Amino acid sequence: MNSGLLLLLAPGLIWGASFLFIAEGLQAIGPSGVGFVRICIGFATLAMFPAARKTVAREDWGKVALLGLLWFAFPLLLFPFAEQRVSSAMTGMLNGANPIFATVVAAWLMKRWPSRGVAVGLAIGVFGTVLTALPSLGEGRSSALGIGMIVAALTSYGFALSLARSLQQKYGGIPVIWRAQGVAVLMVGPFGVPDLLTAHWSLEPLLCLLALGSFGTAIANVLMAAAAGRFGAARASGTTFLIPVVALILGVLVRHESVAWVSVAGCVVCLAGAWVMKRAV
Repeated sequence: MNSGLLLLLAPGLIWGASFLFIAEGLQAIGPSGVGFVRICIGFATLAMFPAARKTVAREDWGKVALLGLLWFAFPLLLFPFAEQRVSSAMTGMLNGANPIFATVVAAWLMKRWPSRGVAVGLAIGVFGTVLTALPSLGEGRSSALGIGMIVAALTSYGFALSLARSLQQKYGGIPVIWRAQGVAVLMVGPFGVPDLLTAHWSLEPLLCLLALGSFGTAIANVLMAAAAGRFGAARASGTTFLIPVVALILGVLVRHESVAWVSVAGCVVCLAGAWVMKRAV
């Protein structure tokens, strides 16, 4: 495998594995603690990259703080709570709808309906998302709440991506992400520290949280920025199609999770919708 292809694939592989790491981390620490630890480790890891310390103008710090809430604090707290109610595979598969949510939010913010091709992709993606979630929605109130949390997190990502676009064009991705994570550490700390103080550590959850923070919350973002610089943002974003596939495989093979075929089919439909949108842009 050549270095260029590895650069394109690596972020999606890492992010896909993140849902397994969350599930394993929950064996040692509460959900708020999982979110807090991963953001702290991610922030510390990014601090090692000189590019992170590039200056960001004072007038943009308000946007960076909002980004810390929408991209990190809120969704990264919700995913562990969701995984107490639904499987890591389901959480990862629903993340295949991320491009759909981002497109819907962008269209709403711009007050402009997307082109016909994008609209067709959206319709396919929404149908796939509903199919993916359908079995869990029928499993009871707890599972439905978990699905709702995932949808809320994806909606937050949609707003974050729209907000981050102009900031990243101005300063680059890493300086913005690092500062947003610093803000998120302060936001999540009051919820995460109590879980941290009552954690019951063993080696496997500890290693999983270290991997989640250093790779999933930091290095994957560095690799994504490098891929976008080398191949263009549109091509680099294709790595996100790997996320639900990797999450499904690891959830089934490593955690022996049971996934309904309807959900798998819905995930495929959702990815098809995202692909149609990407081709139509």
